[in-house]
Amino acid sequence: MNKLKKRMLGADGFLVKFYIYLTLIGVGFVFLFPLIYMVTYSFKSLEDLLNFTVNFVPTSLYLGNYQRYFEVIRFFPRLLETFYVAAVPSVLQTAVAAVIGYGFARFNFFGKKILLGVVLATFIIPPQVLVIPRFMLFNDLGILESIFAYALPAVLGQGINSAIFILIFYQTFRLIPKALEEAAQLDGAGHFRIFIRIGLPLASSAAIVSFLFSFVWYWNETFLATIYFRDALTTLPLQLQMFVESFNELFARQPDVNVNEGLEMAGTLLTTLPLLVIYFVMQRWFVESVDKSGIAGE
Repeated sequence: MNKLKKRMLGADGFLVKFYIYLTLIGVGFVFLFPLIYMVTYSFKSLEDLLNFTVNFVPTSLYLGNYQRYFEVIRFFPRLLETFYVAAVPSVLQTAVAAVIGYGFARFNFFGKKILLGVVLATFIIPPQVLVIPRFMLFNDLGILESIFAYALPAVLGQGINSAIFILIFYQTFRLIPKALEEAAQLDGAGHFRIFIRIGLPLASSAAIVSFLFSFVWYWNETFLATIYFRDALTTLPLQLQMFVESFNELFARQPDVNVNEGLEMAGTLLTTLPLLVIYFVMQRWFVESVDKSGIAGE
């Protein structure tokens, strides 16, 4: 009886495993369902959309939605522009967060805890609150409608959610044994060389996590991009936001051509596809990095 109870209710019991797998399947379905819906509906023709008997499997592989999307939006130029807008501030933000995190983790100075608290408190402040003063400042500096509107805050440690990345690097550098740095100092290495040769290689996991999250956030940002870039730089999420207007303008003389759900899903899929490709390519390193850069103290 005890053996049966252990097999059913123990740590490795059948019921425990059944509950875990059932929970994972349910959570996975919640996350995968929107993606499945988006992919299947993007290949549906207008006839399939109007036919209530056609649910997730279209009657034919219809590519017209993607063709129309490419007609409305210059996809590849916009794709390169989006990579430019997302990658430049992400690299700068990751590098600056590493320097700031290393400084907080390895140096003691007056007001360190207060300053660290202020830096982390900036995460609480919504970016919308700072839009007007930043817009006026950037206008006076003449950096509106250029990548510098993203690059300058990133260099100053005030990019999108920079406080999170500073905290990640801060905790990561705290986990590095000080004996390594002391040995390097005995060999004559300065603080900068120790940071480059010892700190950064050991904090590669934090760097990967910070860069990927920063890249995704800058990629998907539309509110700040609309205000700072206007028409100078146009990203794929911005184009998707204005897709209906652009479509109606292009096909104004064809009243029988209208925006439908399949067309919208095709545009959404193409906008998110580069991020999905990046994740699948870097999945192994990303998962390892998340595991290694967990927020924990010494």
